[in-house]
Amino acid sequence: MAGLTAAALAVVAFLAYQASANVPESLAKPRAAAPSARPSEAAAAEEPRKDPLAVPTGSGTGVRVVYSLGERRVWLVGAEQLTQTFPVMPSTISPKPGTYEVTSRSGRIEGSDGVEIEHVVRFATVDDVSIGFSAAVDGSMSSPVPGTKTGGVRMKRADGDAMWTFATIGSKVVVVP
Repeated sequence: MAGLTAAALAVVAFLAYQASANVPESLAKPRAAAPSARPSEAAAAEEPRKDPLAVPTGSGTGVRVVYSLGERRVWLVGAEQLTQTFPVMPSTISPKPGTYEVTSRSGRIEGSDGVEIEHVVRFATVDDVSIGFSAAVDGSMSSPVPGTKTGGVRMKRADGDAMWTFATIGSKVVVVP
């Protein structure tokens, strides 16, 4: 029995080596650029932002809500400047990066996870799940249960109050990676 196990491991190791040696260049890990090469935009995008609280570049102009999926943060941007920024807890389903608008709002309801929520500001639908910002009435911002289909982007109650005041029907919401 031990001989079969050893033989099987040897075959698996050989196949893994063979597969890694034949990965198409388009799927291979990026290689470091030569020191004299100009950094690519992709490399620049991976560098940490100088001011993580600054509104992300590429998020448009004018009055808008900016939601960064990667940074788990929202910025409320007024006509002249940043009004407020705060962390959020994403749902299990997220919208694709792009520009949306607030389509509906609810003062206080039960969330799809059974938690009582307030100041719901909806702006997208993905796979029949409404995506929107909200605050749990109990103040929690826990991670959603894996495997559930939820669309609530949770925030602290005070931040939910600010979102409710800022993002009325028709307001622009920009989702960035």
